[in-house]
Amino acid sequence: MNNSFYPKENIHYFNQLKQYAPEQFQAFSDFNAAVFKEGALTKKEKQIIAVAIAHVTECPYCINSHTLSAKAEGATLEELVEAAFVTAGVEAGGAVTHSTHMQNAMDAEGDDTLYKRSNLKKLGRLSKYASEGFKGYLGFSSVVMKAGKLSAKLKEIIAVAVAHATECPYCIDVHTKNAQKLEATHEELSEAILITSALLAGGAYTHIANMIESYGE
Repeated sequence: MNNSFYPKENIHYFNQLKQYAPEQFQAFSDFNAAVFKEGALTKKEKQIIAVAIAHVTECPYCINSHTLSAKAEGATLEELVEAAFVTAGVEAGGAVTHSTHMQNAMDAEGDDTLYKRSNLKKLGRLSKYASEGFKGYLGFSSVVMKAGKLSAKLKEIIAVAVAHATECPYCIDVHTKNAQKLEATHEELSEAILITSALLAGGAYTHIANMIESYGE
């Protein structure tokens, strides 16, 4: 057994999945192929989104494979780094927006409903009690979402996909509205969400290699 949990040679275990669960293996392969077909989003855009999502799932196999796929589709390293920073920004935003629940819990008269859009009105309180950190967050979020090597529209589409991976309802709401303002279509956003679905499934799929390796086959 290797001393590292993530040697690249673990990839050879993927070939055994068809042997142990052929029907499931084929169904996942068909699902993944359908998700990454050219559609409202290009193959390049889809692979860029996948790299961003893989930084949420923190699956090294997924980061590796989708980085290589994105590169093959013509994505530059600058584009991929910007996409990963969108993930970092949305992750930061999830913590910031969920601070409204902490504030609600500390309020003796707090609302019984945990997820209300109006909760976002309480974000100013975070600035009151941690002004320097909150100011830093706003600056970071603004920079990662502005147009660069990637368009502002694609960044918002990425953010919507990432928000479905982090399961932050505030982030989904805010970034969907931002994407809509930038003329992202239902088709583009729907395809991006299915990339998230495939990457979440793919993280489990690829880690079966670790289970096989641990089992000692």
